[in-house]
Amino acid sequence: MAPYSCMTKPQLEAEYQKELEAYAHWKAQGLNLNMARGKPAKKQLDLVSDILTTLQTPEDCFDGSIDARNYGELAGLPCARAYWADILNCKPGQVFVGGAASLNMMFDIVSRAYTHGLLHSDRPWCKEETVKFLCPAPGYDRHFQIGEFYGAELIYIPMTETGPDMDMVEEYVKDPQVKMIWVVPKFSNPTGITFSDETIARFANLKPAAPDFSIIWDNAYSLHEFEGDYTPFPDILTLCEKAGNPDMVFEFASTSKITFAGGGISCMAASEANIEYFTGIFGVQMISYDKVNQLRHVKYLQNKAHTLEIMKLHASVMAPKFRVVADYLNREIRPLGFASWTDPKGGYFVSLDAMPGTAKRVWTLCKEAGVTLTNAGASFPYRFDPQDRNLRIAPSLPPVEELEKAMGVLCVCLKLAALEKLLGKDAI
Repeated sequence: MAPYSCMTKPQLEAEYQKELEAYAHWKAQGLNLNMARGKPAKKQLDLVSDILTTLQTPEDCFDGSIDARNYGELAGLPCARAYWADILNCKPGQVFVGGAASLNMMFDIVSRAYTHGLLHSDRPWCKEETVKFLCPAPGYDRHFQIGEFYGAELIYIPMTETGPDMDMVEEYVKDPQVKMIWVVPKFSNPTGITFSDETIARFANLKPAAPDFSIIWDNAYSLHEFEGDYTPFPDILTLCEKAGNPDMVFEFASTSKITFAGGGISCMAASEANIEYFTGIFGVQMISYDKVNQLRHVKYLQNKAHTLEIMKLHASVMAPKFRVVADYLNREIRPLGFASWTDPKGGYFVSLDAMPGTAKRVWTLCKEAGVTLTNAGASFPYRFDPQDRNLRIAPSLPPVEELEKAMGVLCVCLKLAALEKLLGKDAI
């Protein structure tokens, strides 16, 4: 195959007719395949389902002298706080243990910032004339939705191969109305890149004008290698403390893609001062999160070393699926020279850049052929991709045989959309 850029118009027309036939073949199959969200597959959920039998007797429900079935321990059972401290390389006193979704606690942090302010706020954010959030993109769409929900001004920061454009971040934080930045530092959603040590150090050493500027450090994939051994990751809390910014970062993690996506435990790690401040605030809205589930998870997962053994089982399911994605794109698209994509070694996503101006068209073509992708543009603030080229591929949920069909459809749709663009054709 020659690159499209080297083809004559008659050759492009011939390619277009060939892909139209391929597309008609896929549409005739009546497919219903989904690559829209990073959901664990049934096989992954099955391999950890023995967690359900971890607590079998009333005596199993104690953390020392603490009965997990009763009220109390708002910040989490001591064993659960110690577990997350082991995972994130911080201190148990820097951990608040939550429920199944870390996103819920992220939302709560923003909500309390608006209603009451953060530890170093001069006033609640609702009393600010303008509140601005920095949004590295492509990024996690739900982060952006929280900012948009509260009416913050979302500022697009381009992602690079080593993390967000830190020159832009350092410039923007000179504005006292810039209050927050959202990042997924390891196997980032959706690019799959991991921040470089230099990028992490620059985060820790930021000098924001706003005294309550906060980094939402969503470390959702800290243990989620599916190729190669686990790579240790810098502890952002310690780095911020050494840089004189101990209260600037809120780190989040969960077991959503370790045990059950709908029934795990999560945590917020922050300075002890921030943990004390938010424990007081959270104490108004709840008695505690589900401590029985916290204890179940600690007894099952045990510690970081044992959890990494479980992650190897997940990797055996995930790695073949990412190879399918890479194989199809390398075979069907790379020789044509009009698209690019990431090749992650962990996490849950591949970020695909189609021909500029075609991502929405690719999404529509896929949908009409029975393949659901995350909406084009979703990985950008306000759902606006300035080049209309980025698509997020989430290969985790479908079995391999279904994923191969979905990738076959996607590749045909990528070609059709590119050929329409090059030939100036109207949508079919």
